[in-house]
Amino acid sequence: MVRAAFTLRILALLVRRPKNGRRQVKRAVIEQIYFTAVQALPLIIPLALLVGSALIIQFSKLSGELELGKAAVILIIREIGPLITALVVILRSATAVTAEMSCMTVFNEIEAMEMSGVDPMWVLSFSRFTGITSAVVCLFVVFDLAALLGGHIVTWVTTSQASNTFLFEVARAISGTDLVVSLIKALLFGLIITVVSLFHGYTTVRKVSRIPVSVSQASVESFFACMFVNVFVSIVFYQ
Repeated sequence: MVRAAFTLRILALLVRRPKNGRRQVKRAVIEQIYFTAVQALPLIIPLALLVGSALIIQFSKLSGELELGKAAVILIIREIGPLITALVVILRSATAVTAEMSCMTVFNEIEAMEMSGVDPMWVLSFSRFTGITSAVVCLFVVFDLAALLGGHIVTWVTTSQASNTFLFEVARAISGTDLVVSLIKALLFGLIITVVSLFHGYTTVRKVSRIPVSVSQASVESFFACMFVNVFVSIVFYQ
């Protein structure tokens, strides 16, 4: 119940945003997007290329060349891509946000903000939620494109298909449902990662030694929650 109330309080700020501190919040959102998305590109692009190449190589050995485009959509766009993207965001941003909020809690910085009339849910939580969720959506797109590019290169080099056959197969296999599901997963993953990280940060026991514990708990909980949501959404739309 506490986490549900915490989540609703963050979502309520989407509808009723305070007028004070909007410039500060916008700056924090931009900084969060830069850290979560832009600085993650040197990691996410090579990872996507390797994953896309490896999956297509293995799948081509099992089923031949005719189903590679459909396999890429099923494996990369629907399932593996969202999970790996979420994992990268958790390892980089969830840990950072949890550590930041935990330090602010331990050293009474959040209480100081409240005493000065600043709402930490607006300045800190809302900006992290908006920035991380927007970044997850962008990274979903980047990962899928890079992974499909890796698969395209592999099929062009290792099979007898024409250079554009794989891309045509992907375009024929992908549907509007796949795009909608990807967007839903991105939004839910962003919400999960943000809420779990902030909640553990705000509720950290006020001892410095408890900060690593909160970071570890937030990371593990975020990953398993994203896995559960990924499976649940796939069952709802594809079963």
